[in-house]
Amino acid sequence: MSGGRVLVVDDEPQIRRVMRTTLTSAGYQVDDAKNGEEALEKMREFRPDLVLLDINMPGMSGLETCKVIRADSTAAIIMLTVRNNEATKVEALDAGADDFISKPFSTPELLARIRAALRRVPVGQTSGSRIRVGDLVVDFPARTVNLKGTSNHLTPKELELLRYLTQHANEAVPHRELLQAVWGPDYGDQVDYLRAFIKTLRKKIEPNPEEPIYVTTEPWVGYRFNGAIEAL
Repeated sequence: MSGGRVLVVDDEPQIRRVMRTTLTSAGYQVDDAKNGEEALEKMREFRPDLVLLDINMPGMSGLETCKVIRADSTAAIIMLTVRNNEATKVEALDAGADDFISKPFSTPELLARIRAALRRVPVGQTSGSRIRVGDLVVDFPARTVNLKGTSNHLTPKELELLRYLTQHANEAVPHRELLQAVWGPDYGDQVDYLRAFIKTLRKKIEPNPEEPIYVTTEPWVGYRFNGAIEAL
């Protein structure tokens, strides 16, 4: 039984060959593309569940390709980057990626990231499909947030992160609990990783992301969602 359809997008033929062999052996259906333009064609033909997308490609960049894919698809997207710094990771998440992984990476790490990106928290766990908290309206089925008339789409992982926080509103949720609830048991100690996702989420839901009022930091513990939630 197939574990899902994965599209590998990288301009280096050797990387595409190795990843195709690795992922096929792990039970995935695999196709590949050598650039962003070809990737967009394969999205329509192959309809992948997940895209492994190199951030640095000639022509149409990985970031631009990610933005175009995200505008029209809910497929999970993992960006591949050689730059292991927070700015690059946040840039990838801002473009709509669900995750990022730094080159070089091990096969177990890659497969764990793929499992986490394909993992979906059941929709039924939320207490309401649409909620209001102050000036913020969250529409879970539509994957959108609206703040004072400005609407933003959430990536699947941003949605699940916000869902879990609102389910535990006004409670301090520990880093480990949040990571394992949203990404699965392979995660737990990656506080810097979680911080990058919180940073991009705040850009979409906070009036001033530098001084958050909805998702605040609990020092040395985790994060808290603040406010009285009204079901709509």
